[in-house]
Amino acid sequence: MNYFELFDLDPVFTVDTANLAERYRELQKAVHPDKFASQSEQQKLLSVQRTAQVNDGYQTLKNPLRRAEHMLSLRGIDLSHETTTVKDTTFLMQQMEWREMLDDISHSNAPQDKIDELYDSFASYEKSLFNLLADLLASEQEQDDKSAAEQVRKLKFMAKLQDELTRIEDDLLD
Repeated sequence: MNYFELFDLDPVFTVDTANLAERYRELQKAVHPDKFASQSEQQKLLSVQRTAQVNDGYQTLKNPLRRAEHMLSLRGIDLSHETTTVKDTTFLMQQMEWREMLDDISHSNAPQDKIDELYDSFASYEKSLFNLLADLLASEQEQDDKSAAEQVRKLKFMAKLQDELTRIEDDLLD
C-alpha cells in the first residue's frame, strides 16, 4: 500500500505533519467502524481493515525513519526484514566509540553527564544523517536510493543504541 496516496500527499521525505494529522482525522472519520455498525458483516470487516491501514499509514508517515523506509520500499528497496550490515568504516568506528561510552556509564562517578553526552552525540550525528537522507530521497536516482538505504540502516542502528541508552538511564533512576 502506498501511504502517500492513501493520505493524498506528495511522496516526499519532508512531510507537513499538521496536514498529515488533519488528513488522518478525516480518514479516520470516513472509515471508523462505528459508521458501519448497521452495515453487513463484510462492510464492518472492511471498515476495520481500512481503519488499520489508516492507522499504520499515519504511524509510518509521521515517523521520519519509517517514512524513509516506506519511500524506499515504493522504489523497490525493502529494508523491513533485512540483515545487511553497514559497511562504512567511519560509522563502524563511531559505533565502537558509542559502545565504549555506553559501557563506561555504569563505572562513572557522574553517569548522568555521560548519558547527556551520548544523547548530544546521537542527536548531532542523527541530524546529519537525516539531512543527507532527505537530499538522497529527493533525487530519486537508483544510486542515491542505495545510498539512502545505507543511511536508513545507520539510523536504525542508532535508534537501537538510543533505546539501550534510555534503558540504562531508566535503570539508574530506579
